[in-house]
Amino acid sequence: MNPYIVGILVPLVIAFLYKNSKSTKKRGVPVDVGGEPGYAIRNARFPTLLETAWEGVSTLAQLFEMACKKHGHKHLLGTRKLISKDTEVSADGRSFEKLHLGEYEWLTYGQVFEKVCNFASGLAHLGTRSEERVAIFADTRAEWFIALQGCFRRNVSVVTIYASLGEEALCYSLNEGSLSLSLSLSLSLVNAPIRRIDIYPKHIRIDTEVTTVICGAKELKKLAEVSGQLETVKCVICLDDEIPSSASEMVQSGRWRVVSIVDVEKLGRENPVDAALPLSADVAVIMYTSGSTGQPKGVIMTHGNVLAVVSSVRTIVTGLEDKDVYLAFLPLAHILEIAAENLIAGVGSAIGYGTPMTLTDTSNKIKKGTKGDATVLRPTVMAAVPAILDRVQDGVWKKVDAKGGLTKKLFDFAYARRISAINGSWFGAWGIELLLWNFVVFRKVQAVLGGRIRFLLSGGAPLSGDTQRFINICLGAPICQGYGLTETCAGGTFSEVDDPSVGRVGNPVPCSYIKLIDWPEGGYLTSNSPMPRGEIVIGGPNVTVGYFKNEAKTKEVYKVDERGMRWFYTGDVGQFHADGCLEIIDRKKDIIKLQHGEYVSLGKVEAVLVASPYVENIMLHADPFHSYCVALVVVAQPALKELASKKGIAFTDFAELCEKEEIVKELQASLLKAAKAARLEKFEIPAKIKLLSDPWTPETGLVTAALKLKREAARKAFSEELSKLYQS
Repeated sequence: MNPYIVGILVPLVIAFLYKNSKSTKKRGVPVDVGGEPGYAIRNARFPTLLETAWEGVSTLAQLFEMACKKHGHKHLLGTRKLISKDTEVSADGRSFEKLHLGEYEWLTYGQVFEKVCNFASGLAHLGTRSEERVAIFADTRAEWFIALQGCFRRNVSVVTIYASLGEEALCYSLNEGSLSLSLSLSLSLVNAPIRRIDIYPKHIRIDTEVTTVICGAKELKKLAEVSGQLETVKCVICLDDEIPSSASEMVQSGRWRVVSIVDVEKLGRENPVDAALPLSADVAVIMYTSGSTGQPKGVIMTHGNVLAVVSSVRTIVTGLEDKDVYLAFLPLAHILEIAAENLIAGVGSAIGYGTPMTLTDTSNKIKKGTKGDATVLRPTVMAAVPAILDRVQDGVWKKVDAKGGLTKKLFDFAYARRISAINGSWFGAWGIELLLWNFVVFRKVQAVLGGRIRFLLSGGAPLSGDTQRFINICLGAPICQGYGLTETCAGGTFSEVDDPSVGRVGNPVPCSYIKLIDWPEGGYLTSNSPMPRGEIVIGGPNVTVGYFKNEAKTKEVYKVDERGMRWFYTGDVGQFHADGCLEIIDRKKDIIKLQHGEYVSLGKVEAVLVASPYVENIMLHADPFHSYCVALVVVAQPALKELASKKGIAFTDFAELCEKEEIVKELQASLLKAAKAARLEKFEIPAKIKLLSDPWTPETGLVTAALKLKREAARKAFSEELSKLYQS
C-alpha cells in the first residue's frame, strides 16, 4: 500500500478509536462514604484508598533508604558548578548579577545516603533529640534535601520557611506582629515545640523545645538582623562554608553556635549514631500557608500523609522509573516540591537543581552566550507553576512575531493543525504530519527546556487553557494539572495523561475521595443538573492532622466521620463532569489566589479603598489567570464634580465625566493613597479601574437591603467591563 495513504488512514483510525474511548472512559466513579451527605467520587482504578505504592514502606524515611540501597551507584543529586560571577551595568545605571555555570556535578544514591546518615548523627551530637523540630530556611538545593532526609532519619520534624522573604518585610512583620505569611511567624515555631501526635488528636501534646535553624549564608544574614527576636535559637547550621560577619558577632557573643553542614557531617561520621526512624503517624513537616483567611496557619503533615500523595502520583505518571531526570527549581518550602523530590528519589531517578532565574539560556541571571539549567540537564520530567509556563509561552510567541514572514506563517499553520488534532478532529496533524511539524517547527521550542521533556506537572495556581494547549503542542508532551491544598499535601485531583481536556483539574487521586456537599446560600446543590455542584470536601490518608496550635480553626475545617475518615472542607466550589472529573467554579469566601500564588481578600481591600472621598461603592475583581486585580468603582457624584471643577475639566453629563482619562487617573491616585495608608500589598491594589456613574441600590439587584455588595450579581452584570479591563 502506498505509504502516503497509510500515513493518512492510520491517524484517522487512531483518532476515531481515541475519540470513542475518550467519550466513554470513566475516570472517577461514585463511592459510598460517611460524614455529611453529599456526592462523592473516587478514582475509577482504585476501589480502596491508596496509602503506599511500595510494599513494607510507610514513611518517607523508609522510602528513601530503600531507594538508596536499590540504586546505590546511580545519580541522585546534581548541582551546577559556578565558573564565574559577573556584574553587568545597564544603560540606566542598574547593576545585574550574571552567572556562568558549568556542567552538573553528581552525587550517587550511595553518596547521598552516607551524607544523610552522617548529618543525622551530627545533628544528634549537636543536641537535637528525636521528636524535636528544626527549621529549614534556604533556597532549593541539594543540601536542603540532604538536611530534610537527615532530620527524617532521626525522627526530627521540619518547619519549612520560604527563603525569598525580604529583610524589610521581615523586620516589619516582627515589629508590628503582622499576620501575613512571613518568616517571623514561621520562626515563631522555634518557641513552640511539638512531639509525636496521634493521627486524629483531640489535643496536641507539646513536650520539647527546638533551638536549631538550617539555612544558607544569605539567609543567615537575615537571621542575624532579627536575632533579638529569636530568643530560643542556639544553633545555626549553615549550608555554605562562608559564615557572614554579622553571624560571627552572634557566635562571639555566645548566643549562637554556627556550624557548616560539612562540619556537621564530619562530626556525625566520626561519632555515628543509630537511626531513630519515624512511624507513619509521626510528624514529618510543619508547613505554613496563608490559606483562605489570609492568616498563616501551620499545617501539620505526618509521614503517612505525604507518602499517600507521593504513592498516588507514582501510579498516575506512566513509566516513571529510574531513567528519568527531574529539574528541581520550585521552593522546597512548598509541599508540591517536597512531594515531587521524594517521588523522584523513591523511583531511582535523578534530580538536577536549578533556579527560576537560571532556568533557560535567556533567563535573567544567565550570562549571555552560556547555557541555562534546562539546556545542560535536558530533563525528562518537570513540575512548574503557571507563571513559569506563561513566560515560556510569551517568549516563544514574541520570537515568532518578531521573525514574521514565512516563519510566522509556518508556525501558525502548524499550530492550527495540531490544535485541530488535539480537539479530536480526524483531519488534524497526526502520524507522519505530526512528526514533520515536530521536527521542522516545534523542535526549537522543545530545546528551550532541553528537548527531552515527556511530562510536566502544573500546580500552585490555575493553568489557563491557552497555556495548556501551547505546552501540549510545542513541547510535544502532556501537561497535567492537579488540585490540592497544603492541608491535603497537594493531593486531591490530578488530570490523567490521556485526558486532553482543559479547564478541569482531573479525577480524584488514588489516595483521595472527593465529595461535594450542598451550599444552598450560593445556589450550588448536588442535585443540580446536568452536573452535581457544591463545596469540595476531600477525604483520605493524605488529609493532614490540623493546624499547629490552632485547635479552633482545626475543628472548623477538619471533620472525622463515623467511619473514622478524616475530611477537609476546602471552601472551594466545584462540579463533577460525567466522566468523574472535577471543575473548580467558585469560592465560598471572597479569597482569590492570583496567578503567582498570592491570596487577595476582596472584602478586606474593598473596605480600605472605600475610604477614598470619590468612592461611593467598589467591587474588587481578581482573576486567577492574571497577576493583578481590577475594580469597578461607583463614584460619589458631588465629590467628583467638585474635582472636575477644580481641574477645569468640562463635561456635558456625568457619564462622560467618568470616561475622561484625567478623572480616571485622579481616582487611581486616590485609591493608591488609601491603599498605602492601610499598608496594602502591591498585588492587592487594583491596577485598572472602571468608573460607573449610576449608583448601586437594592432596586438594581447589585446590593442588599443593607447595601452590602451582591458580588455574583455584580460580576455577571458587568462581565463585559471586567473582561475589557484585563484586555486593555
